Amino acid sequence: MLLYEDLLTGDEMFSDAFPLKLIDDIVYEVNCAMITVKEGDVDIGANPSAEEQEEALEAGEEKVNNVAHSFRLQPTSFDKKSYLTYLKGYMKAVKGKLPADRVEAFEKGAGAYAKKVVGNFKDFEFYTGENMNPDGMVALLNYREDGVTPYFTFWKDGLKEVKL
Repeated sequence: MLLYEDLLTGDEMFSDAFPLKLIDDIVYEVNCAMITVKEGDVDIGANPSAEEQEEALEAGEEKVNNVAHSFRLQPTSFDKKSYLTYLKGYMKAVKGKLPADRVEAFEKGAGAYAKKVVGNFKDFEFYTGENMNPDGMVALLNYREDGVTPYFTFWKDGLKEVKL
């Protein structure tokens, strides 16, 4: 199993236990789902049964995003201007950690993808790693065309793979 950590902060962001896809060699899209957890539950990446999903929430239960819950991702917020300021600094920090042969592809791909994000800014929710370090990666949560199915977007070059 592979665990993906934030290159700058060491926060655990996601693992390959969740369905993921590399997009344009620049970002990972990680499929996630809303699950019901009871106080004290630990998510191991397994899907709850269909019967559990249909039941109404009981006392002590809440609906959570399985990736955010599993890796203790913390919600945060940005307006467009503050996100652009953050992104500029983040990209510069990541670029400084890349091997020389990856820098050009990263700059080109990240710039193009950042334009897509800014163009659809209102569609995204923002999450930081567990330690809420302002220098670390901000994961982007969006929904598929059906408007119900959530997925996270993580910058590939801002991650470090750890074999478990």
